[in-house]
This record gives sequence, C-alpha cells and structure tokens, in this order.
Amino acid sequence: MKKEKLIQETADYIRSNFEREGSGHDWWHIYRVWQMAQRIAIKEGANLFFTEMAALLHDLDDWKLASHSGSKALKWMQQMGLDAPEQTRIQTIIDEVSFKGGKVDTTPGSLEACAVQDADRLDAMGAIGIARTFAYGGHNNRLIYDPNVQPEIHASFSDYQKSNAPTINHFYEKLLLLKDRMNTKTGQKIAVKRHLFMENYLEHFFQEWNMNETLLTL
Repeated sequence: MKKEKLIQETADYIRSNFEREGSGHDWWHIYRVWQMAQRIAIKEGANLFFTEMAALLHDLDDWKLASHSGSKALKWMQQMGLDAPEQTRIQTIIDEVSFKGGKVDTTPGSLEACAVQDADRLDAMGAIGIARTFAYGGHNNRLIYDPNVQPEIHASFSDYQKSNAPTINHFYEKLLLLKDRMNTKTGQKIAVKRHLFMENYLEHFFQEWNMNETLLTL
C-alpha cells in the first residue's frame, strides 16, 4: 500500500475512534498534533512517514484513555501490512511522546520522536492547551483550584499517574515546564508565545481568585 494512502486510512481510523472523545484528547487534538508534527519534521529534516504515523497513533493506547489490554496501535499497523522494523520504529516514537512527571527524563531517541513529542506538548500549551486542561479536569471530576493543595513536581511516572490534584496545579506540574523541554528549534520558537499566554492567564486567574484585579474606569 502506498504510504500516502496508508496515512490517510490511519487518519480515518483514528477519527472514527476519537471523534466523540470528551477529555481534550479528541480527533481535533490528534489532527493538530499530526499537522504540527509534519511542520516540525519538514523544518528539522525528520522522516515524514514515521512522524505522521506516530502522530496519528500516539493516543490510541494512552494510559489516560485506554481501558484495553494489548496495543491497538500495533494491531492496526499489522493490519495495514507494515513490516516488523517499521512497526517497531513507529511504536518506539509513540512510547517516547508522553510526559511522565516533572522530574522524569523523557528525552526522545530520534528526530521523528522529537517532532511528535514537541507537537503533542505544544498542543498542551497556549489558548488551546488551557481549554484542553480544563476539559480534562472536568472529565475527571477534578476541582478547578484548591489553595490548600500545593503543586508537586512528580519524581516518577507512577506518582504522576496517581495524581488527582486540582486543574490549576497541572500548570505548575507540567504545562509551564514544557517550554524549556522542547527538543527542536521550531518547537522552541512556537512554545515561547504559548508559554507567555499561560503565564498571563494565571496572573488574571489569581487576581480574580483573590479579588484584587485592577478596575477599569467607565
């Protein structure tokens, strides 16, 4: 099967699985990661086929969403006729995408994984990142904020997985750390503005929370 057709069939398959997903990991999240990963791959010289396939499949077995045993991504690649080395290469990229805690090193081992990881992390930043963060918090019955619960920079993946802290804490436990963890120059440049937007949002959030926002003269 031609690679262009394989990518399109994979996109159609993923869309059918994630179109109604309500936690912020829906089809449009995956679409944005796919498109951004392509953009970064082209700029940085990564292999487009492996980048695109991994970007499209990166959430199919995500621990936050998956309730099945076995790898649906691997099963799909086998069904599509990819050979074993191709399957391994794509699966390795997927395995290196996720954030696993503030103190956990998740440096990717290939340029393709750098592109997909940066693309996924960029979608956790800025205006869309803020919207997705609160969608995920609501989906998991998390409080918006509790001043008595302090953020924690998790030292292990298991601690990060078990956390049920308020959504605002997630900015400090993950989102504000991402700018300095971009792998590519392209990702670094895009991250700067999105990081600043999140900082501005949090400034306004705490002004309103503490009821000390500046009043406009009407």
